[in-house]
Amino acid sequence: MPRDGWTEAEVPDQTGRTFLVTGANAGLGYETARVLMQRGARVILACRRPDAGEAAAARLRDLAPAARVEVALLDLADLASVASCAAWVRDRVGAVDCLINNAGIMGIPRAVTVDGFERQLAVNHLGHFALTGRLLPSLLAAPRPRVVTVTSEVYRLGRLDLTDPTGEQRYGRWRAYAQVKLANLLFARELDHRARAAGAALCSLAAHPGFAATGLQVSPERRLPAPQRRLWEWATRHLGQSAAAGAWPTLRAATDPQAGGGTLYGPSRLAFGPAVVGTPSRRAADRETARRLWDTSETLTGVRYPL
Repeated sequence: MPRDGWTEAEVPDQTGRTFLVTGANAGLGYETARVLMQRGARVILACRRPDAGEAAAARLRDLAPAARVEVALLDLADLASVASCAAWVRDRVGAVDCLINNAGIMGIPRAVTVDGFERQLAVNHLGHFALTGRLLPSLLAAPRPRVVTVTSEVYRLGRLDLTDPTGEQRYGRWRAYAQVKLANLLFARELDHRARAAGAALCSLAAHPGFAATGLQVSPERRLPAPQRRLWEWATRHLGQSAAAGAWPTLRAATDPQAGGGTLYGPSRLAFGPAVVGTPSRRAADRETARRLWDTSETLTGVRYPL
C-alpha cells in the first residue's frame, strides 16, 4: 500500500459486495459509485429524484455494460421516504456490505421539512441517522459491514446546540452547516463505539473530501445572488480539486482492508490530495456530546438502534 495516501487506483476488487450510496446521481456520490462499480461491486444509487438517478445509472452502464447498478428512491428530508427506501432495500437487495452516507446540502436559507426539521439538519444528519438505523438488519447480514459518513473540515467550526437543534430560536446558514458536519462525525464515531460495545461486526468510519468541485457550492437551493454564484463557480473551477479526487477519502474508508472503526479520512494536504488518516478535533471526540446527540436524534426521528 502507498505510504502517502490512497487514490482510486488503490481500491481493491469489490466483486460480490453490495454498496448503497446516498446522493449518488452527481458529485462525490457519483464518483464513489463509479469506482465501486468499476471494481465489480453491486451499487445502489439512492437518490431523491428518480430521473436523475436513472440518468446516472445509464451513464455508469455506458462505462461498464455488465455493471450491477440500481436506483432507489430516497428523500432524506422526509422520514417516510427514508422508511420506504429501507424497506425496499430489505426486500429487494438483502444484505448490504457498506452504506455510504454521502448526500448533503450546504449553506442554505432556513427551510423546514415535512417533518418540521430545519432542512440542513434533516438532510445531512437526521435522514442518514434514520436510514442507517433502519438498514441495520441488512448491514448486519453482511460478513464485514461498514458505514461511511461524509463530513467536512468545516466541522471544526461547529458548535452543537442541542437546546435548539432545528434553529428555531437562532439560525445562520453557515453556523447550521458547521453544526451538522460536526454531528456527522460525532455520529460516525458513536455508531462505531456502540457497535463494538454490542459485539457487532459493524465498522463505522468518516471521510471528508477537502475542497472539491461537486456542484454543491452553486446548488439552486442556496439561492445565491448572481455575483456570489459567479465567485463560487470561479473558486471551484480554479481552486477546487475534481469530484473524482474528492471521493478518494470516502473510497478508502469504504474499501481499505486495513481501515479501523472510528477512523476519519481526508486529503493529505487539508483540502487536496490522496486520502490519509485524519485527526478529529477534541470536540468531535467528546463522547458525552455524542451520546446527547444520539439521544436527541432518536427522539426526533423515532428510530432506535438495536445495539
